[in-house]
Amino acid sequence: MDKMKKTAAVPLGEKGKFSVRDLAMCALFTTLTAAGAFIKIPVPVVPFTLQFLFTMLSGLLLGSKKGAASVGVYVLLGLVGVPVFAEGGGFWYILKPSFGYLIGFIIATYVTGKITENMKKLVTWKILVANFTGLLIVYGVGMVYYYIICNYVIDTPLGIWPLFLYCFIMAVPGDICLCILAAFIAKRVKPVLRNMGY
Repeated sequence: MDKMKKTAAVPLGEKGKFSVRDLAMCALFTTLTAAGAFIKIPVPVVPFTLQFLFTMLSGLLLGSKKGAASVGVYVLLGLVGVPVFAEGGGFWYILKPSFGYLIGFIIATYVTGKITENMKKLVTWKILVANFTGLLIVYGVGMVYYYIICNYVIDTPLGIWPLFLYCFIMAVPGDICLCILAAFIAKRVKPVLRNMGY
């Protein structure tokens, strides 16, 4: 009987297992990330979308493992053919130079969540540090992948300066704004989720 009471007292999602509520939240952020892919501003090479905003929020609000899982499911859905990416879906997408940004989203979500999930008090500048760390990861992984695919897979030579110009300088200002917006949202929403026992 005592053992049953202790088990019942364990909050949902502990012991490394995903509860039904965890799965629902992950599904919600997977959906939001997919929706974010279609809210875009066309810019050269890498289109500006709201995917980065929702992947950041996945880490900030769900934590490292659940956040990364939600983004991982999003990427898997796209690879099996569900048209959830900015330009469709399918396994062939791994040959697109921009696929590296999707890999970066998963890693960045985990890191962003890891930095912030144990904060007892949410401080804006600390959230921003986590967000900008995630931003650097996304662009670092994305640009390296872009360079490798262009120069060694699809035979479309690309120099370092054009890569830096089109894949960072022209793309990053919007994502910097999203880092600030995500910090603003997380600081207000995360305490609400904590009060709900999440």
